[in-house]
Amino acid sequence: MKKILTSFLAVGVCLTPLTVMLIAQPTWGQTQNLRSQEAERLLEQGIKLTQQQEHQQAIQILQQVLTITRELKDQKREAIALLGLGFNYNALGAKQKALEFYNQALPLYRAVGDRAGEATTLNNIGKVYDNLGEKQKALEFYNQALPLRRAVGDRADEATTLNNIGTVYNALGEKQKALEFYNQALPLYRAVGDREGVATTLNNIGTVYSALGEKQKALEFYNQALPLYRAVGDREGVATTLNNIGQFYDNLGEKQKALEFYNQALPLYRAVGDRAGVANTLNNIGAVYNALGEKQKALEFYNQALPLYSAVGDRAGEATTLNNIGTLYSDLGEKQKALEFYNQALPLSHAVGNRASVASTLNNIGTLYSDLGEKQKALDFYNQALPLWHAVGDRTGVASTLNNIGTLYSDLGERQKALDFYNQALPLRRAVGDRSGEAITLSNIGEVFQSTNRPTEAITNLEQSLKISLEMRRGLQRENRQKFLQENGGSATALVDILINEKKYAQAFEWVNLFTTAELADYTRLINAKVANPEAQQSLDDWSKKNQQLEALRQQLQSDLSESLLQQIRQLEAQVYSEAENISRRFPEVAELFETTPIDIKNLTSSIPAGTVVVQPVLLTNVKNIPNNIAFFIFTKGDLSVIKKSINPTEFKKLLTQYLNQVQDDTDASYAETGGELYDILISPIEDKIKALSPKQLSIIATGQLCHLPFETLYDSKTNQFLIQKYPVNYLTRISNNSLKSLDVQNAVSPKPQAVLAFGNPVPSNLQNLPGAEVEVTKIKEILPDSEFYINKEATLERFKSQALRFSFLHLATHGCFQTEDCKKVNLKNNTLLFADEALDIANAALLGLQGTQLITLSACQTAVDTNNGEGIAGVAYIFERAGAKAVMASLWAVEDEATQELMVDFYQNLKLGMTKGEALQKAKLKLIADHRHPFYWSPFVLIGDAR
Repeated sequence: MKKILTSFLAVGVCLTPLTVMLIAQPTWGQTQNLRSQEAERLLEQGIKLTQQQEHQQAIQILQQVLTITRELKDQKREAIALLGLGFNYNALGAKQKALEFYNQALPLYRAVGDRAGEATTLNNIGKVYDNLGEKQKALEFYNQALPLRRAVGDRADEATTLNNIGTVYNALGEKQKALEFYNQALPLYRAVGDREGVATTLNNIGTVYSALGEKQKALEFYNQALPLYRAVGDREGVATTLNNIGQFYDNLGEKQKALEFYNQALPLYRAVGDRAGVANTLNNIGAVYNALGEKQKALEFYNQALPLYSAVGDRAGEATTLNNIGTLYSDLGEKQKALEFYNQALPLSHAVGNRASVASTLNNIGTLYSDLGEKQKALDFYNQALPLWHAVGDRTGVASTLNNIGTLYSDLGERQKALDFYNQALPLRRAVGDRSGEAITLSNIGEVFQSTNRPTEAITNLEQSLKISLEMRRGLQRENRQKFLQENGGSATALVDILINEKKYAQAFEWVNLFTTAELADYTRLINAKVANPEAQQSLDDWSKKNQQLEALRQQLQSDLSESLLQQIRQLEAQVYSEAENISRRFPEVAELFETTPIDIKNLTSSIPAGTVVVQPVLLTNVKNIPNNIAFFIFTKGDLSVIKKSINPTEFKKLLTQYLNQVQDDTDASYAETGGELYDILISPIEDKIKALSPKQLSIIATGQLCHLPFETLYDSKTNQFLIQKYPVNYLTRISNNSLKSLDVQNAVSPKPQAVLAFGNPVPSNLQNLPGAEVEVTKIKEILPDSEFYINKEATLERFKSQALRFSFLHLATHGCFQTEDCKKVNLKNNTLLFADEALDIANAALLGLQGTQLITLSACQTAVDTNNGEGIAGVAYIFERAGAKAVMASLWAVEDEATQELMVDFYQNLKLGMTKGEALQKAKLKLIADHRHPFYWSPFVLIGDAR
C-alpha cells in the first residue's frame, strides 16, 4: 500500500512589496540651515539608492540623515529616515533590525500627525511579522493601517494593505476570506492604474484557487499576471508567477513542465537578490526531484534552500524544508534521521502559526511510525493532522491523510475500514486534480480488493491507476522517465500477478509488453530516432509541426488572453490529439513513440514461425501482499502460456550481479557453479515445456534486471551443458506488430548470403585504432568473394550510405558510443557510430536504407551493453530494428581481437553453408566452447531479432 508523505512545498506567493514613504517634503528644501540642506540632499540620495535596491549604500546614507535630523530635532525627516532604514534592513533579511527602526518611526509619525506615514509604517511592521510567520500579529498591524489609508484617500496604499490582509487569511487557511480581500484590492489597483499591484493581486488570487483545488482557474489568473509583471519590468513578480505556474504543473504530475518553470524563476530571483524567492524555488525543485526518485539531487537542492531561509529569518520556509528533508530520509529508510528533521520542523511551524505546515509534519510523523509498526502512535498523529487540514481548507492534505489512515487499517487487516477511508480520499484527489495522488489511491483500493479475493474490482482499479501513471510519464524528459517508471511500477506488478492468477494471460502480457515498449521508447526519445517507413515518418513530421504550433500558441497565451486565441488553441489541441491516435493506428512503429501501441496478442502469436519458442521472464517481486515470483510468458505460434516460480529477490539479485562479474572475467572459473544456480531459477521451471515444443530456435525477451544476462551461458549441472549447447539462442527487443513482422515467414525469408558489405578500423589513430578489425573484414571477403570491404580512410559514411542498399548483410567493425554521455576514451559523441569521414548519429539510422537488411553486425566494443539506460542488449538493436533491419548482432562487453575474429569467421562460414543466423552463431560459439574457452570469449556477441 502506498502512503502519502506530504512535501509541503513553498509556493512563493507574491505578497505586495513593503510600501515605504521616502518622499522629501518641499518645505524642508526651503530652509536656509546648511545642516538641514545637507540632510535634504542625503535623504534624496538615500531614496534613490533604495529605489535602485542598493540597500547597503542606502543604509549608510540614511544613517547620516538620522544623525543630522536628531541634532536638528527634525521629527518629520527623522521618521522618514527610520522608515527607510527599516525598509532596507528588511530587504536584506534583517527582520528584527527592521522592526527596531519601524518601531522608532511609528511614534514620530504620530507625533507630527502624519497619518499616511503612520499607515505605511504599520503596514510594513505587519509585513515583517507576516514574513516571520506570525500571522495574527501581522493581521493586527494591517488592520490598524487600513482605516488610516482610507482616511487619507490613498487608494493604491489601501489596495496594498487589503492585499496583505488577504495573504494572511490565505496562509491561515481561510481561503474565502482571502478572496474577499483580494477582490476588494483588485479594482482599486485598476482604478489608479497600478499594473504591478493588479499583477500581484491576480497572482495571489491564483494561489487561493490552486489551494482550493481549482487548478485550471488558478492558471488563468497566473497567465493574466505574468504579462503585466513583464510589462512593468518587475522581475521578482515574474519569478514568483513562474514559480507558481511550476507549482500548478507539479500538482498535476507534469514534473518536467514544473521544472521548466522553476528553472526560469530561479535566475530571476537571484538577479533581484530575493533570497527568500531563491529558497522557495530551490525547495520546490528539490521536491520535484524527490518525487522522481532522484533523492541525492533533491537533497542538494534542499540543502541549498535551508541556509537561505535561516538567513532571511523565514521560519515557515525553514520548517517546510526541514519537513521535506525528513520525507526524503524516510523514503530512503533512514527513519530515525527522518524523525530528527520532522522534530525540528514541528516547533517552527507551531511558532509561526502555520497550521498547514504543522499538519504536513504530523502526517509525515504518522507515516514514519506506521512504517515502524507503531500503528496506534501513527493513528494518533494522523488524527491530529486531519482536523488541521480541514481547518485550513487544504483538500489535498485531507486526501493524503485519509489515504494514509486507509493504508494503516489495511496493514492491520481491517480491509473494509481501509476501503472506507480510500473512498473518502479518492473524490478529493479528483476534485483537486491531484493525478499522482489519484493513481496512488486507486492502486491502494486495487490492492484491498486483491487481498479480499475480489479480482475483478482489483483489476479495474489497478488498470485505472496505471493508465494515469503512464499518462503523467509521457510528459517527462528521458532522464526522469525511467526513475518515474520504477517509482510507479508496483501497481503493474500487482496487476500482472492478479491477471495471471485469473488465467487472463493475454491481458497480463499486454501490460508487460506496454512497460517493455515504454522502456525501449525512452531510448528512442533520447536520440529522437526516425522510423523506417517514409509515409509514417512524413505523418510524424507533420504531426510534430502542428504540435510545435500548439506549443507556440500556448506561449502566446501568456500575453494574449483573448477568447479567439483560446478557441484556436482548443481546436488545435483536439486536432493534435486526434491525429496522434490516427497515426498510432496506421503505423505501429509510430504508436510506440506515442506509447499507445494497440496490441492483439492472439494476432501477434499467430505470426511466430513454427519451431520458434519465445520466452519473456518477468520479475514479480517486492510488492506487498504478493508472493515473490518470476512469471515466464512462453509463446509459440498461436499460443501463450505462463509458468510461475517463487524466488527470493534479494538472493537472486546478488546471484545475478555475481554471475555477470564472473562471465566478464576470464580468470574466474566459478562461473559454472553460479550459472548452474541461475539455470535452476530461469530455465529449469520451463524446461519441460520447452522440450515438449522441440524448438529450432529459442528467443528470449530480457528486461529489467535481466537485460545484461547472456542466457546462453547458463549451465545445466545435470547434463553438463550450456543452454547454447541445447538450442540456438537469440533475443527479441519486445513483441509488437513491428518487431514480429520480421518473423512472418511470408515477409522475411532469409536467402543464402552471397555477399557482405564490411567496414573496418575507419580511424587508425591511438584512441580509435582497431587493427584486428582490418583482419576481420578481409577474412569475410575470403569466405564470401562477392563481398566488399573498406578500411581506414575508405570506410566512410558516405560510401556506406551509397553501398548499403546492395547488400543484405552489413558488417561494421568500428567503435560505437551508445550512451547518454560522450565516450571520451574513444573520443566519440554519444549515440554515434564511427566512420572515416564523420560519425553516424543513429537517430538517422532509418535514412540508411536498411529495409532489405537481413543482418547488421556491430563488431565493436560494448555496442549492446547498458551504460546509462536500462535497455541493455535491446537498446541499440531497437533503433536498427525500427530502421528496417531484420536482425542485429552486437557485443555485451569488450572482447580481445583474436576471439572476435575467430567467432566472426566461423559465423560467416556457417552462413555460407546455408545455416540460419541463429544456427550459424550457435555453431561458432560451440567451436569456442569445444576449445575450452571461458564464456568471456564466446558469449558477449548476441543476435537480436530474426534468427533465420
